[in-house]
Amino acid sequence: MPLRLATWNINSVRLRIGLVAKLVDEHAPDVLCLQETKCADDHFPLNDIRKLGYAHVAIHGQKGYHGVATFSRFPFVTTAKERWADKDDARHLATTFAAGPLEGVTLHNFYVPAGGDEPDPTINPKFAHKLQFVRELHQWSERIAETDARIMVGDLNIAPDPSDVWSHKQLLRVVSHTPVETEGLDAMRLAGRWVDAVRAHVPHPEKLYSWWSYRAADWEASDRGRRLDHVWASEDVAARSTGVEILKAARGWDRPSDHVPVIVTFG
Repeated sequence: MPLRLATWNINSVRLRIGLVAKLVDEHAPDVLCLQETKCADDHFPLNDIRKLGYAHVAIHGQKGYHGVATFSRFPFVTTAKERWADKDDARHLATTFAAGPLEGVTLHNFYVPAGGDEPDPTINPKFAHKLQFVRELHQWSERIAETDARIMVGDLNIAPDPSDVWSHKQLLRVVSHTPVETEGLDAMRLAGRWVDAVRAHVPHPEKLYSWWSYRAADWEASDRGRRLDHVWASEDVAARSTGVEILKAARGWDRPSDHVPVIVTFG
């Protein structure tokens, strides 16, 4: 039985719950991971989510900032809401499937810090925090490198390859594509023996984006995107992936997020 797993930085789940419903109606993901939910747990629209057919819900939120959530048609157990980079921000949620096509697989849902505008950690605390977060992800990946049955999804806020941005040359000094970030993310991927499940189906150098800035007067015409949203898996799980979709059309929905959903199908 195939399983469709979607990841999406929703940029406020309460503001865009209608878009979540639209995604589910049109694309029917079996598992949906959201980031930047911006919602405390006691205000999360759980009834709306359950009406969409997700009986199994895990949330890790905070008021007005950050936040991750995982919904599934298959049962899972919540295994971790870890603390990262010396802050109590809601940026990670781990769940392990108890049944279904991914039974025994642990799914990690991450929202990595954006890092602010200035790519200098000595003058920009937000960028320093992001780099610390990536270093800790590297250490964590090393610890679990020998384990199977794992998936990592989310807004990692780094476009790692030249073909993941509209202009490699022009973005080398722009946060999300600086060498210290891209090299750090690539080192982390190698340390954890992660497979980029999206690029496994759409290899470089084909351009792929999942984010377009709100600042663009016409995002579609300029098409100055970046691939910030990722689905990675251990080799055994990645070998079961059968296809990928990046829903660019969602950027044009009414009052959209600046990110679009990324869907990977596992057989």
